[in-house]
Parts: sequence; structure tokens; C-alpha cells
Amino acid sequence: MRSMMIKELRLIGKDKKSFFFLLLMPIIFIVMFGSVFNQGDGGASVSLRTVDQDQSAASKALISQMKGIMDVQQLPADDLNGQLDKIKQGQFSAMLVIPSGFEQAMKSGQAADVKLYQDPSAQMEVAPIQAILSSISTQYREQKLTGLLIAKGESKAQAEAALASPIRIENVATSSDKFSMIDQVVPGMTVMFVFFIMITMARRFFEEKKTGLLSRIRTTRIKPLHYLLGMWFPFVLTVIAQCIILFAFGHFVYGLALGDVAALSVIVVSLSIAGTGIGLALSFLVPGEGAAMVITQVISMGGAMLGGLWVPSYLLPKAVQTVGHFLPQFWAQHSLQDIIAHGAHLGDVWGAALILLTFGLAGLTVALLRLPGFLRSAAN
Repeated sequence: MRSMMIKELRLIGKDKKSFFFLLLMPIIFIVMFGSVFNQGDGGASVSLRTVDQDQSAASKALISQMKGIMDVQQLPADDLNGQLDKIKQGQFSAMLVIPSGFEQAMKSGQAADVKLYQDPSAQMEVAPIQAILSSISTQYREQKLTGLLIAKGESKAQAEAALASPIRIENVATSSDKFSMIDQVVPGMTVMFVFFIMITMARRFFEEKKTGLLSRIRTTRIKPLHYLLGMWFPFVLTVIAQCIILFAFGHFVYGLALGDVAALSVIVVSLSIAGTGIGLALSFLVPGEGAAMVITQVISMGGAMLGGLWVPSYLLPKAVQTVGHFLPQFWAQHSLQDIIAHGAHLGDVWGAALILLTFGLAGLTVALLRLPGFLRSAAN
């Protein structure tokens, strides 16, 4: 069995396709997603284009107040129709227009109207802008009411007390002090590409079947269980090495905090057993390499989507979240994020580790039951 393990490790090391799927592809995805999500980390996350047709002190004060909250880009006042055409063409999602007479309306005590032009198909982008503008509008209203109360003889303190909200909301962080999308991307891409080991596993077993090596093994004293373990263990080591390299890449390139290394190691080993165990079962259930590749794509991509590897699972529909709880990808990602982003330790993730080990042992059991038939079908 030892010589079989050494042979498999050497073959895996020489397999360029495995290197591409297990290391190069996930690194490309991490860089791609990491670059996208890291854009604008140092600036405002909400941007708004404005057209100031009033050009008054009041309109400039409003724009200045908005600049303190979001990124405001001022557009030429004489090209309103051209800017509206750009919204219709989908070039940007919203534009605020401050019309002429804005300051005069404010001085006269009337409502000073502003117009927020928006793309109806970009409600998710426009919603934060609407919330910010609503907050600014509330501040103006409170300033106006404060002035009226003072004019009626109330002191400034009494006016502010009268307008104070009876409810005060205190924001209390219950997670780690720092969470970035890299904490989502690196574990997510690592877990997704772990399952691509199944392509390599299926290819290796079918190669041994085609070359007649399996037929020769049948004539030896090697027990099916020893053969299975001798083929399986090198793939477990390969996936562990894959995870170490990808997490090291995330740590040194993007500053990913790894958290409790002991807990992280347990989840990585459990994930390796789960992915390769399912790969063993797949290798003995599918009719050929082509089918194995297709099913691996479905398991990897489908699991990534349903298991919350691309976006946090709490952002997915409720039904999808429920389905995700039956997938190993969900438990791997959930536990890895707990360790990396929430400071979890071994005692907090042992349940997820047991679930992953159950997936792996179930796959090993299926493979062991299917192995005799697979050996009998080997070429003579």
C-alpha cells in the first residue's frame, strides 16, 4: 500500500491538468474577485451625480453636505437632457437636480423641491442614495422647526429637547472588528475548487482500468480496501496542500487573517476527506471520464451557488439557504468564515467538522461497495 501511495503522489505531481484546476484556476478566481471587491476601499461606496441649476449659497451648502457622506460628481447645468439620456442608456443609475429658485423657496419658508432622476432597473444602487437624501431632508426639517420654536420664545436647548427622538438606537458590533470581502472570497474559492479533485480522481481510476493495471491487481494479494486506501490517501494529501497554498496566498497577498490555525487545520482536513470521499464514490458510479467531468462541474458550481461560496448565504433566498444546509460546501464555508472573521476556535466548529467527515466516510463506503464490480469490469 505504501508503494501505491508513493506512485500516486508522483503521478499527481506530474499531472499538469490537476495543477491547473486545483491551484492556478482558484488563484485566478481569488485575484479576479479580490480585485473587484477591493475597488474603492479607500473612498466612498455610494456615488451620486448632481446638476446645480440654482448656483446659490443654499444649493452649494446642500452639495457640500452630501459630499461629506457620499461621492458627489457635479455635472454641467446646461446638459440636463444629455445626462438624462445617459441614465436611460444605463450608463449610470441616478442624478440629483437642484432647480433654479431652490434658495428662494427655502428663504420664503416653502418646500424647496429637488428632483432625483433614477433608472428603475437599478433600485439596489439607488436605495442607499434615497436613504441618505431622506436623512439630509430630515436634518433640514429639524433645523427649520428649531428656528420656529426659538422664534416663539423657546430656548435652543428646549427646542432641541422637543425635537429629540424618544427612541435611541445604539449600534453594537457582534462580529469581528474587521470584515472584508476577502474573508468571503478566499475560503469560498478554496472550497469550490477542492471539489475539482474529483476530475483527477476519476481520470486516474479509468486510466488504471484502461491500461490493465486493475486486472493485474486482481491477481495479487492486495485487498480491495488496501487498494482503495492506497489510491485515496494521496488525494487527501493533495487537497490539504492545495488548501495550504491558497490560504497562504490569501494571507500574504491580501492580508487574510487566518484565525485559530488549529481549528482551521481541522476543517481543512475534514474538507479534504469530504471532497475526496465523494470523489471516490463518483469514480466508481459514473460510466466514464466525460460523465465524471460533467457531474463534477455540477457539484462544484451548484454547491458554490447554493452553499454560499460566491455570496454570503444569508443574502440568498430562504429556500436556497435551506437546501444549502444539506451540502458539504455550506458547512465548510460557514466554519471557515467563523474561524477567519469571527474568531471561532476548535470547540466552535467541531460540529461542522463531523458533518464534513460524515460526507467523506459516506463516499468511502459507497466506493468500497462499488469497487468489486469496478475491478471485475477492468480490461483483461
